[in-house]
Amino acid sequence: MNVKTMLSIVACTAILASCVSSPKPAAPSPAPATAPATQPAASDSSQAMKDRAVALVQGGAAAAPGSATTSTGGSAAPATATGSSAGSSADTTDVPPPPPGVLTPEEEAYLNNYLARLQYMVYFDEKAGIDPQSAKTAVNQANRYLLEKLGLSVVDFDQIEKNKKDQQAAYQSETGGSIDLIQYLAQKYNADVYVEISFSSTSSSSGGKFYATAQGSMKIYDTSTAQLLGSVAFQSPQVMSTTSAESAVGNAVAASVWSAMPKMTDQTKMLVKNSLARGIRYEVVIQNTPDSRQISTLRRALAKLFREVEQVSYAPGETKLALYTFKSRDKVEDSFYDAADRAGLKDLYLVYSRGKAFTFNSGM
Repeated sequence: MNVKTMLSIVACTAILASCVSSPKPAAPSPAPATAPATQPAASDSSQAMKDRAVALVQGGAAAAPGSATTSTGGSAAPATATGSSAGSSADTTDVPPPPPGVLTPEEEAYLNNYLARLQYMVYFDEKAGIDPQSAKTAVNQANRYLLEKLGLSVVDFDQIEKNKKDQQAAYQSETGGSIDLIQYLAQKYNADVYVEISFSSTSSSSGGKFYATAQGSMKIYDTSTAQLLGSVAFQSPQVMSTTSAESAVGNAVAASVWSAMPKMTDQTKMLVKNSLARGIRYEVVIQNTPDSRQISTLRRALAKLFREVEQVSYAPGETKLALYTFKSRDKVEDSFYDAADRAGLKDLYLVYSRGKAFTFNSGM
């Protein structure tokens, strides 16, 4: 075999070898295919983080995939069971009260409207030894100011005197004498505050004329709690009458009370507003409460509907609560029924109510 033939054989062999090995460089080609495959994974991870953020903002309503509290993660059955458990837990979780004095726009509007239409009941201090006619003059003059200057409804002096006798049986039945009768009547009349007038007078005569002065104070009480909110002092100038000393005293009392009323009403609004940092206080008595656990559940259900719930006392026969809110009496009663239903007290009913005080029976 000559050299030329051998060179031809080697060249052919080289060409054949090149053709056989040429597919090998195509092996790396799957790598670009795997790169796009990683994009959905990254996208899923990003979406999962977004879903988790939404879940945190919304209180766990949409948790991340794989979480035990989500309806999309894991098997359907565990997700449902966990959701039910979360709902049950939420019903019995204490809700912290909002900061005192921090009101929503709706609460601020309700408070301003409430202060603009405060209801008063005016009476006199029965322990001060005031002459009955002078006492009536003072109360009537205060009521006249509330009617003529503020356009408010009032409780007439004679009506209070009558109900002090007529309401004795109901007063004892509902309160057992635990509160003062005047406070009880103020609640019955839906008064927000009651004002107690106390005063003394001096009189003299000279040259067939009669002179008198009067001085005293008006004490302002919260009707729900009988808490003393404040007081306003008053004093009349010397007044004269040509008829009698009693007439001079009556004129002095009327003048001093009338002049004190603007200050009393302005101060009452300020004092009441300051006392309502937690909300308007409603007192609730629940009769027949043998199950303390159910009362605890009720209290927590109420906390979701009111600004603050305070358990004043508990006994198997009776539980007392204080509710703080910026709601009307009707809405308080409706909300109480809603909370009772959630707590399993579906037979609870109202026994009686007066002012901001409610008495229910649990129906157990």
